[in-house]
Amino acid sequence: MSGASAAPTAVVPSASVVPATPSSVPSASEPADAERTDGDALTCADGESKSISGSEQTVRLTGSCAQVSISGSALTVDATTAQIGTLAIAGDRVRVDAAEITTLSVQGNDGVLSSAGSIGSVDLSGDRTQITVAGTIASVAIRGQNNTVRAGGGIGDRTIEGRDNQVD
Repeated sequence: MSGASAAPTAVVPSASVVPATPSSVPSASEPADAERTDGDALTCADGESKSISGSEQTVRLTGSCAQVSISGSALTVDATTAQIGTLAIAGDRVRVDAAEITTLSVQGNDGVLSSAGSIGSVDLSGDRTQITVAGTIASVAIRGQNNTVRAGGGIGDRTIEGRDNQVD
């Protein structure tokens, strides 16, 4: 009977799926290295547009950008060597340091933005956002509460709706 107890190899196939070790398969919660954005650097060619989105990330932006769109939360963008035509931000706790911005639009709360140059227009909808500009701001519109907008070279036209906003 010892010969009858052996299973025939032709009838019982071996497993065709071999489980991979966990280190060789990226999980859904961990992006592959090519998808990681922490510390990423983006460069705009002359007049190019860029989009930045996500959360709890730091991105360095360089070059001359026609338009930059930022969406998400807890994003930090170092654009201290970038010239930005239109900067549109939608999100909370976004921090941007820029060399130059022509037009700024912010929709969100608790943001911090600075520009080493002047800004043509600022449109801010949200609460507790701080905007600091070394040069001038030609016009500012604020809808929200507890926002601070400062321009070293002065601020032109102002439209302010809400409470406890400081513009100087």
